[in-house]
Amino acid sequence: MKKFALIGAAGYIAPRHMKAIKETNNDLVVAFDPYDGIGIMDSNFPQADFFTEFEKFETFVDGYQRENSDNIDYVAITSPNHLHKHHIGFALRSGCDAICEKPLVLSPNDIDYLQIIEKATGKKVYNILQLRLHDSIIALKEKIAKELEQNPNKIYDIDLTYLTSRGKWYFESWKGDEDKSGGIASNIGVHFFDMLSWIFGTNEENLVHLKKPDVNAGYMRLKNARVRWFLSVNYDYIPEDIRASGKTTFRSITVDGEEFEFSEGFTDLHTTSYNHILNKGGFGLDEARNSINIVSNIRSLSPVILDEKSHPFCHKVK
Repeated sequence: MKKFALIGAAGYIAPRHMKAIKETNNDLVVAFDPYDGIGIMDSNFPQADFFTEFEKFETFVDGYQRENSDNIDYVAITSPNHLHKHHIGFALRSGCDAICEKPLVLSPNDIDYLQIIEKATGKKVYNILQLRLHDSIIALKEKIAKELEQNPNKIYDIDLTYLTSRGKWYFESWKGDEDKSGGIASNIGVHFFDMLSWIFGTNEENLVHLKKPDVNAGYMRLKNARVRWFLSVNYDYIPEDIRASGKTTFRSITVDGEEFEFSEGFTDLHTTSYNHILNKGGFGLDEARNSINIVSNIRSLSPVILDEKSHPFCHKVK
């Protein structure tokens, strides 16, 4: 049984990490979050210590590591994006491996920094890149790899559309602050960009067509793909037929005009990710770099006029 600490226990994604720790038959020793409404812990790890001040959490972890031969093995991190670098550094210096939500960090320079800390401590950083473990996406990667063996110069045309409705609270929270979240491309798009670059190769060009608080859209050229992408948290852009069904999320990827179906199979991917890590797999700093390079570059770009490279949904935006 491995022992875990959790930073960011009150967030949207934290329950998936608690569930993963529990379902892999491990133990949560201590959790931290400035917000104290953490009733979800009662159905997972009611005996875990909990702190709302990081200094007290830090003192607890330090004492636990010094006073117990059976140390905390991992720190799971689901805090706001801009804090990931600091919290990962804390985990490594505390003698723990870190398991961090996406985006791992906001800047490629942060990856360089964490590689230095990894080397100094001998500990490891793992990023939750759960789409790489989705059965349909693994099958797509295998299919594309076989096709590229036959035709290494083939270029695929891809449309990525991801709409996930958020209320007004989103823009008042840290997620609506680009300095803290990295903006929409980082916050809701990074795992799709990771998946696409994992399958179709490294990023060679980026253009941004829309950059608004509720929507980002652009074009990227990967080694073997041209990608038009549209990301939004605005319900108004969800297609009418999807809204009529009562759904508030729309996720679509087309490859050469053919819809790629991957709507199912998301439920247990965090548990799958934990099993992957605990069985000496996992995705480290080097695996995270491509997607962090992409979203960091997008953040630095100014929008260009709409053209043939623009995603069709761009014309919905006033």
